Amino acid sequence: KIIHGLLHDGEIDFEGTYYTARECELRPRGPRPQGPPILLGTIGERMLKLTAQYADLWNTYFSHTKNDPAAVPALRERVDAACRSVGRDPATLGRTAAVLVNMAPSPGGALAPHWAVAPIEGSPEQLAETLRAFGEQGISHIILWLEPNTLESIEAFAPTLELLRG
Repeated sequence: KIIHGLLHDGEIDFEGTYYTARECELRPRGPRPQGPPILLGTIGERMLKLTAQYADLWNTYFSHTKNDPAAVPALRERVDAACRSVGRDPATLGRTAAVLVNMAPSPGGALAPHWAVAPIEGSPEQLAETLRAFGEQGISHIILWLEPNTLESIEAFAPTLELLRG
């Protein structure tokens, strides 16, 4: 509540059980009249409620979707329910997703063992098709995790971006 008030309104006067912020003002306000957008990434019930109350954007991580656009509707419904529970129109909360992309597929298709989720991979056309499918499920922004995280991966992903822009 304190952060939301400062970022969105530029000021807050708050006293709560654990925190007090008396006559606080955020200066300078910055270039956006309503402050920077607040994004929360969560699927837990308590945090989804806070997301519905205070966030501008909700994010889901690839471990929750398993990089599969078909997993988004069930998560989206949980977010929508949280919005309805606090009296917010679900359409006013932006939706984002993190997606793990393997930019250096090996013959075995394996990434480092710490990845518990299969990445998306393939040609630029295949990657663009999968990313468009996330959009069809209501995701407006994708947060890319390119693996390996190198300049070469970014450059190799550029044709996919061109296809998405086209």
